[in-house]
Amino acid sequence: MKITDLKVLMVNRFMYVKIYTDEGLTGVGECGAWGFLDAAAAAALTFKSYLIGQDPLLIEHHWQYLYRSFHFRGAAIMGALSAIDIALWDISGKYHHAPIYQLIGGRCRDNIRVYYHVGGGTTEELVASCKKAKELGYTAVGHLSPFLDEPRNQPYFETGAQRINRAVDRVRQIREAVGDDLDLCLELHRRMTPGEAISFAHKVEAHTPFFLEDPIKPDNFDAMALIANRINVPIATGERIHTIQEFEMLLSRRAVSYVRTSVCLCGGITGTKKIAAIAEAHDALIVPHNPLSPVSTVACLHIAAAVENFAIQELPDHDGPAATERFVFDKTENVKALKQSDIVTTLPQVTKGFIALPEGPGLGLDLTEQVEERFPYKPRDIYTRLNSDGSICDQ
Repeated sequence: MKITDLKVLMVNRFMYVKIYTDEGLTGVGECGAWGFLDAAAAAALTFKSYLIGQDPLLIEHHWQYLYRSFHFRGAAIMGALSAIDIALWDISGKYHHAPIYQLIGGRCRDNIRVYYHVGGGTTEELVASCKKAKELGYTAVGHLSPFLDEPRNQPYFETGAQRINRAVDRVRQIREAVGDDLDLCLELHRRMTPGEAISFAHKVEAHTPFFLEDPIKPDNFDAMALIANRINVPIATGERIHTIQEFEMLLSRRAVSYVRTSVCLCGGITGTKKIAAIAEAHDALIVPHNPLSPVSTVACLHIAAAVENFAIQELPDHDGPAATERFVFDKTENVKALKQSDIVTTLPQVTKGFIALPEGPGLGLDLTEQVEERFPYKPRDIYTRLNSDGSICDQ
């Protein structure tokens, strides 16, 4: 079997790679560098010249060849490699008539716990979103920002005391509204300094958050370790990094308890399995990062099925637009409604906060026909929030 073609499909706010073979088998994968999809598309097309004529089943060899072929790396390149890797695993599963998780070690569990995306521009909206998740049967919620999901065109200012105490009080109100029936995965969006994060963690500890995600900018592993070693709430981080060496440095510093592997950014199925093994050696669990489309979700589910040290899976609402569109951009913008289930042939179903293992060979789903024409690509603008003094606000 040989690879005959590689196509990049730009669909709405998503980028896919589809690989074709001379035996009629195809595979699809998704890119996780959602802010730089055009650059990732160019990288994937550069890799195409090598892949044509190759045996698609030599996945590890192709991974190493593409990763080490030039002297450059970065999110756009790794996003392209991840999409290619997932597509190759999809082909391999179809060739062997088995789900991907069967090819990477077999199932470690019968179903997969997920957490539901919640949000709100006010405290009332945020509490109501969490109550809705509980009513829908979920046992955990995430993307839960105690600083709120305010429009990015609104200048930000709070005193240090207001930022910490208001955020803690929102978590208190949520906990009182849902009781202990929901785990609360707090997304802090890099909003704090190390000192502020330590103070916040001590105050919010009473409300038993599942973890604190990215309390500070995640570039400095030593600073993250400083926080982790001085608080009693677990830290989750990792969605912005994408090599096994970076994850090893993060874990060796005891800077993280829940590793946020971006399957569509850190090397696909192949890269994520390696990172999960490193995390296991450090007694850490993985929580795959997934703000993308159902293709990403299903790729994550195969990892969740086959990796013993898996904790919980992030699940965006696939009945609406991309999570990166709903939460990153201004709420007053004209965000065209998109039902993501129209992009793919099947969609994972949630029952009481759990998803059954993927069925069918390979990923177990594909893109629908003429998906590019039906959902034209919409390039992203550079758009971030500012503080009231004009400086950059992380959100």
